[in-house]
Amino acid sequence: MEQVPEKNKVSIKAKVQRLGSTLSSMVMPNIGALIAWGVLTALFIPDGYLPNKAFATMVGPMLTYLIPLLIGYTGGKVIAGDRGAVVGAIATMGVIVGTDIPMMLGAMIMGPLGGFTIKKFDQYFQHRIKAGFEMLVNNFSAGLIGFALALLGFSAIGPIVDALTAAMARGVEIILNAHLIPLTSIFIEPAKVLFLNNAINHGILTPLGTEQVLSAGKSILFLLEANPGPGLGVLLAFMFFGKGAAKSSAPGAIIIHFLGGIHEIYFPYVMMKPLLFLSVIAGGATGSLVFQTLDAGLRAPASPGSIIAILAMTPMGSYLPVILGVLAATAVSFAVSAVILKADAKEESDEFAQKVKETQAAKAASKGLTVANGSASLSGIQQIIFACDAGMGSSAMGASILRKKVQEAGLVQTVTNRAINNLTDEGNTLIVTQAELQERAKQKAPNATFVAVENFLNSPRYDEIVAELSGTKEKNDAQPTASKATPASEIEGDLANVNEILLVHDDRVGSATMGMKVLEEILDKEKISMPIRKININELTQQTQALIVTKAELTEQARKKAPKATHLSVKSMVNPQKYETVVSLLKESA
Repeated sequence: MEQVPEKNKVSIKAKVQRLGSTLSSMVMPNIGALIAWGVLTALFIPDGYLPNKAFATMVGPMLTYLIPLLIGYTGGKVIAGDRGAVVGAIATMGVIVGTDIPMMLGAMIMGPLGGFTIKKFDQYFQHRIKAGFEMLVNNFSAGLIGFALALLGFSAIGPIVDALTAAMARGVEIILNAHLIPLTSIFIEPAKVLFLNNAINHGILTPLGTEQVLSAGKSILFLLEANPGPGLGVLLAFMFFGKGAAKSSAPGAIIIHFLGGIHEIYFPYVMMKPLLFLSVIAGGATGSLVFQTLDAGLRAPASPGSIIAILAMTPMGSYLPVILGVLAATAVSFAVSAVILKADAKEESDEFAQKVKETQAAKAASKGLTVANGSASLSGIQQIIFACDAGMGSSAMGASILRKKVQEAGLVQTVTNRAINNLTDEGNTLIVTQAELQERAKQKAPNATFVAVENFLNSPRYDEIVAELSGTKEKNDAQPTASKATPASEIEGDLANVNEILLVHDDRVGSATMGMKVLEEILDKEKISMPIRKININELTQQTQALIVTKAELTEQARKKAPKATHLSVKSMVNPQKYETVVSLLKESA
């Protein structure tokens, strides 16, 4: 059982992650505004695709007023709810008017400062307000505190941020002129894998990149962290040269990473072999070198870091440089990763599984559950929350996967996703988070139950959660013999004749894909070499030496098409416990 870390034991990495999460919580909800501004700029400024003098008049006010105010409003809301949001927006107006540059960085300071100030005011005075005066005090306190902070921002914070921004801009200019941009990958690429990138991306690159767009029409800074090439190269190397679970899961991860822009999907692959940090650094440096040499850049941040989002934010005439930079990063990352994987004789499947166990929680119980209040039971859980830095992207995908499983099991628990900063401390909550972020999540909700996963697409972990919530875990633990006998009785045919496994599906192939990955992992673990493939029910023919796995509604149809095959009917294609028993029976019959 793992104890919640005390506040004075918070690691430096957790503090940096928390800073990055705070910045991300302010910027990510407002990325839509930045994209709208980027599209407006790309289309209607004089050198845009569709120059329009009237529409172009919106470009300046959006960047000067709308975007900083939104960031300040959101920053205040993160700290102190609606009252903090209002005070944060008022305070942000001070730094906007007090300078002549876009105040995104100033908004990131004044928004949380406004929220923090009103929060402390409420904590001190709320219980001292006489009955009937609540509305009067609340309204005037927000107005007067906002007024004071606006003056502070106008006279002090704004000029300081202006000078700081100018200094950082000069630093970026020096780096660009010295052709040192590729060296930034030494910091950016490892930071991504360690979940420290938000502080760099949203705290430095986005504000400075936006400043560059005003003068140059585009910025290379938007490409440094968003470039999907380094991660794509690693995943391609695993697809061709990996083994076991890492190899089988790589193709799906490529689609999610490159097209969906969810970069977290490749982090476990790098962490399982630390030498692969060299791959992503080399790939990132190569891509940045190509971007700089060919004068590539984007008009606005590409979020998520999908190739689709990147091309959408690419200005006219820069498509080839951007694409070549991504391809170069992919090629170099792939080449370095391939050498590393081919030189390593160890089984990736074993190492992948071991890495998952290590990073989920070193002191956790056997199922990876860590509970602050001393109880490892999930019997009282009423809601499940997937928590990540921004509360979107990969956590939303994980929540969607588990939500479907919960519904199929007939459970009543709700499954949602949320940013770590927005977590509340509730004892009836199960929080699923990545192992790297669990320490911070526990600080926000010390009385919750936690499950640490290596990535949010780890289906076997979710089946364990569903089994525990539904009570089947206790039944299986109490009756180990029966749990093994039940699948055996459901198998129709002779396992001794089986030389391949077919997972039969209808038009919906998703669960069969996940089931195949789970089964491959179990076979690899047991050192059994047997072909596994998915097949549509309509393509099923007479099979005599196959184990055909079908969901209950397709079993009868499969029996008619292949009466001489061995059949296994399951309620869910993703069922690790049943597959483990089947594999053990296969091993015994061999």
